Amino acid sequence: MVLSRFWLAIFVSSIVFIVVSLFTSKAYSVDYILNGKKDDPVLVSEKYLHQMPAFIKDSIDKAPEKTIVINKDETNPDTTYVYKNQTVKVYSGVQKADGLLPTCKSTLLDLILPLIAYLTFFCGLMQLMIDSGASEKLARKLSPVFTKVFPTVPKGHESISYMTLNFAANFLGLDSAATPFGLKAMQSLQEINPDKDRASDAQIMFMCLHAAGLTLIPTSIIGYRAAENATNPADVMLPCIITSFIGTIAAFIVVGIRQRVNFKSASLVVALMAMVGAIFGLLFYINSLDLIAKNSFTGNLSGLMLIAIIAVTLIFSFINEKKFTAKDTTIFDSFVTGANNGAKTGVMIFPYVLGMLVAISFFRNSGLFEIMSNGISFAFSNIGVSKEITDSLPVAMLRPFSSSGSRGFMIDAMRNFGPDSLTARLSCIFQCSAETTFYVIAVYFGSVNIKNTRYTLGAMLLVDLICVIAAIFVAGWFF
Repeated sequence: MVLSRFWLAIFVSSIVFIVVSLFTSKAYSVDYILNGKKDDPVLVSEKYLHQMPAFIKDSIDKAPEKTIVINKDETNPDTTYVYKNQTVKVYSGVQKADGLLPTCKSTLLDLILPLIAYLTFFCGLMQLMIDSGASEKLARKLSPVFTKVFPTVPKGHESISYMTLNFAANFLGLDSAATPFGLKAMQSLQEINPDKDRASDAQIMFMCLHAAGLTLIPTSIIGYRAAENATNPADVMLPCIITSFIGTIAAFIVVGIRQRVNFKSASLVVALMAMVGAIFGLLFYINSLDLIAKNSFTGNLSGLMLIAIIAVTLIFSFINEKKFTAKDTTIFDSFVTGANNGAKTGVMIFPYVLGMLVAISFFRNSGLFEIMSNGISFAFSNIGVSKEITDSLPVAMLRPFSSSGSRGFMIDAMRNFGPDSLTARLSCIFQCSAETTFYVIAVYFGSVNIKNTRYTLGAMLLVDLICVIAAIFVAGWFF
């Protein structure tokens, strides 16, 4: 219900703002909101040639293609004058996101189709885990801890193994694998959900822990920093790990208090301490390596772990081939059955993702987000927050809405302020330590047709806020 109203509020407020801007002459056209593409120049006015200042008329007359560019501000996109069909069209600035129709197209071609491919493969792999008994065995091993965190999940339930794989994939930065594992976990949890239209406590806890995004190796962030010629591209790795770890603990506490989880459980404390020890032990080892060895280790660990998951699943299936025979199937046929289910899941979540991304497109292109972002940055600057921090806040604000949008701001921060500036580093930590909240809610709850998400959105946004605050303090401590 909350998500539905928020989605409606985004649409209504954006449309109202667009219409008001058009009729108050603050905007010239709404075509870019419907048909424009990201980074296209925005048409801001159109006039007859005789209405233009004399120096612009002269410049247009002398220009070979009747087009001139005036660079008034080096930090902003150029203003371009194009003379065509007896009028001068004035373009200034660039579009913040794709318009409605391009968003529909790119959602299908660039997001859903690749997602369906990932789902098809990994759901086929998970079907092998189910039929071979691997998921059941893993669930039994982890039940003592998971039953403390998810008290409504029966001991040895298969959802435990799927959640474990999802957390492990996120931990290693394997986004393509994390989503299929997570969707399978949600579907498995839905089977024991007594109210199929309402999110269960276990599903909410899983969603919030998943969204906290505990990450060991922020491979993509390191890659972007290397591309921008940072002195040490991996210097944000430890701050990213610490911030995402704080977010994960915060998610567990916030949701755990609401669900009355027993925080004093011995097995839970031991598991938490073991996880902390493993993380810092691995960090200690990585920091002991030289630069080349560190890059090699961090670059290969994620890939090797994914290969290991595939290899172990296939080997375990081969060893337990009799179980497939008993179910009147083969290893390959079992994979195909799971792959078919994965493809169907991808098709089912398409409308949920499309609806959310179109709303976000409206929100960004309307100019409303930019006004809110500038307002918040101005308010923070007036209470003594340094400009280096306020310049990075757009990444934190946009991250819950759009991963590609916040990534664009992050790259822009590195180019404008330098990759080794506090603004750029903090932007990278923001990007790494939070999740695309609205997209995740749409995908995961949409996959199981849950209408009432209860307090999930509020809890996830609170965790996002905690991650932002933690990132600021951690970045200030390190840099």
